[in-house]
Amino acid sequence: MKSPTVVIVMPAFNGARTVRETFLEIPKELRKKIILVDDKSTDQTVAVAKKLGITVFKHPQNLGYGGCQKTCYEEALKYHPDVIVMLHPDYQYDATKIPELIAPIVSGKYDFMFGSRMQTKTDARKGGMPLAKYYINRIVCWLENKILGVHFTEHFSGLRAYSSELLQTVPFQRFSNDFVFDQQMEMSALSYHFRIGEIPIPTRYHTRASSIKFVKGTKFLLETFFYLFLYVLHRHSVLKTALFAPKKN
Repeated sequence: MKSPTVVIVMPAFNGARTVRETFLEIPKELRKKIILVDDKSTDQTVAVAKKLGITVFKHPQNLGYGGCQKTCYEEALKYHPDVIVMLHPDYQYDATKIPELIAPIVSGKYDFMFGSRMQTKTDARKGGMPLAKYYINRIVCWLENKILGVHFTEHFSGLRAYSSELLQTVPFQRFSNDFVFDQQMEMSALSYHFRIGEIPIPTRYHTRASSIKFVKGTKFLLETFFYLFLYVLHRHSVLKTALFAPKKN
């Protein structure tokens, strides 16, 4: 039985200080196909990544977090992979957990996996998650679970894995170029009845990790609620949208 083809993608913006640490934490057997998409960084992200042997694609202009992921998945799918892993290159997410993350996809149990920092809530605070973000995470998670009909412990993870079939099905090119992209991905995957699972991962906040500032964070939350509302309307055939699975007549 052949080994699965796994591609790891990193959407990057000014990650020069943490790319190397993130890369070295990835298990050696999974370092063969790593793609970093640089969203017009102003530091040495590209130079550091190339020195590590990572395949790099550079955006000529800054497209945003979602726009960066679109390029990541476009390039990753050219390898005809079994699994695509999205890993933030800011050393906030434990890359040693990737084998555990992808195993349920390889086995066919799930189509979409993510690492949750909130399964053990006390560890999230011990790992440095700011108090405000901790409570926002919990409140929004509870609301999303109720609306989407799921029971996840987090919805904001930057460590995710997808089957190739999922990325070839969901219309991710129609999603936002901004931070709400991840929320749209989850909602769309659920609308297509893909199976989603989670594993616990440690929380690791530090001064070099990327973080959404107040204005962008507020915009992200408002957009999340907007698309949740749109998801409900689509599910009940009140207002159809191409972001989610077509409704059968």
